Amino acid sequence: MPGCDGAQGIGFILVPGFALLSFASACEPFRAANRLAGRPLYRMRYFGEAPDGRVVSSSGAEVPCEPLPRERGDLHTVFVCAGGEPTEWHRPTIHAALRRLARLGVRIGGISGGPYLMAAAGLLTDRPCTLHWEHAAAFKEAFPDLSPTLARYVSAGDRVTCGGGIAPLDMAHALIRERMGAAFAGRVSDWFLHTAVGAPADPQRASSAERYGVHHPTLLLVLETMEKTVEAPLSRRAMAALASVSERHLDRMFRDKRGFGFTQQYRMIRVTHARRLLRQSPLTISEIAAATGFTNAAHFARVYRMLFGRSPSAERRIAKEASPFVPAALAR
Repeated sequence: MPGCDGAQGIGFILVPGFALLSFASACEPFRAANRLAGRPLYRMRYFGEAPDGRVVSSSGAEVPCEPLPRERGDLHTVFVCAGGEPTEWHRPTIHAALRRLARLGVRIGGISGGPYLMAAAGLLTDRPCTLHWEHAAAFKEAFPDLSPTLARYVSAGDRVTCGGGIAPLDMAHALIRERMGAAFAGRVSDWFLHTAVGAPADPQRASSAERYGVHHPTLLLVLETMEKTVEAPLSRRAMAALASVSERHLDRMFRDKRGFGFTQQYRMIRVTHARRLLRQSPLTISEIAAATGFTNAAHFARVYRMLFGRSPSAERRIAKEASPFVPAALAR
C-alpha cells in the first residue's frame, strides 16, 4: 500500500548481529532509486526489538530502529535481516510480527539468515526459498520439510528470500524493475557499478572446481557426490562405480590431484559439515554424529579431535563464547 505521496514502504526488521553488507546491499538501491527519480518512490523504515531503539550489526555499527510494526500502514514489503548463527534466532516476538504483517497483506522477505526466521514463523510452508549457503545445513535440520535452493534470491509472490553478501543487490534490482521497468532499474545498478546483475538461480558459491582447485571432471563428480552424501557416505567401491573407474584409479586420482586419499577427503568434508552443525544447530552431538555418517558419538569425537584439535563439545562451547548475541537461555 503506497503512502499519500505514492512512496512504497520498505521495512527492515534487524536481528542483533545482522550483516551490515547484506543490509546495505538491500536498502541502498531503494535510496538510490529515490535520488535518480527525483521523488520518493520508496520509504525505508527500520525496526527492532531493542528497548533502546538501536540494533547492533556484526561489525558493531548501530542502526536506530522503531518498535516492531503492529499495523500495515504504508508497508508494502518487510525484510527480516539476520546474521551470526541460527542459535541466536529464537525470536518469538519477531516471528509473531512477521505472521501479523503477512496476515495484513505485507510481502515478507528474508535476507541472509532471515529466511530461517521466516521458516520458524511458519511463512515458508510449501514455498520455494533460499538463504545464505553457510546456514543451509542448520536450516535443513531444523525444517526438514523445507528444501531451500542455493540460488541468489527467490521471489515467490508474497515471499522473497535472498542469500547474503551482495546478492541483495540482484534482488533489489529485480524489485525495482518490477515497479519501474528495466531501464530505470539498470540506472540504479549502474549507480553502484553493478554491471553484471545476477539471475535469481545463479549460484551463491564458487564452483567446485574453484573451491577444490581441480578441473578433472571425474574427480569433481566424486567430490560433489561426497558433499551430497555426508549423512550416508558411499563406499569406495560404490563411488568408483559411479565414476566409472577402478577403486585403485580413484585412490590414485585423489593422491595425485588432492595430495591425500579418498577416505581422508570424504572424512574432511563430513567433519567440516559437522562443524557447521555444532556452531549453528541445537542438535545434540549424537544427532550430529548420525547426521554426518558416523556410527556413534565416540567415533565422531575421536575423528573430530584428530582433525581440528579439540572435541565437538569444546567446539560448541567456543562458538557460543565467541558470539556476543547468544541469548542467555541458549548459552547455559
